[in-house]
Amino acid sequence: MKKDNFLDVFDDQQKAIDHAMWLNFKYRIAGIAFGVIHGPEDNWAVCEQATASEMEMTFLDILPINYSELSYKQLDVIRQDQEPLPFWDAIVGLVSTADGEILRFILENKIPLDKIIRHELALRGFDKNHRWCGFDKAREIWL
Repeated sequence: MKKDNFLDVFDDQQKAIDHAMWLNFKYRIAGIAFGVIHGPEDNWAVCEQATASEMEMTFLDILPINYSELSYKQLDVIRQDQEPLPFWDAIVGLVSTADGEILRFILENKIPLDKIIRHELALRGFDKNHRWCGFDKAREIWL
């Protein structure tokens, strides 16, 4: 990733998409929208909506709704990236450091990781925007 004032520039389109997806999540509370535009050198750039508007550009309609359709091929690219995006690095780190037998057990027995994550978030007492709401309310939200 190269920084160009208010643009984060990528040679890889998918990496730009991933970066925009993360920024949209990270700045959801502030209501700042990020998207992908054509970059300055036949590449891809990520910027805020305000920046794109100022440059009289519109976001490309390429951001997915979520990652439910993530392919093994895309995972290969993410895992082989020499400079992974920090959130992918953290997610991959969670899994790659787990004991292989535990991972096989999870798959074999269809352990619902989404429920474990929701339960953990409920125990922390925060809402979906990471605002303290108390443990009872957090249980209502996450469970």
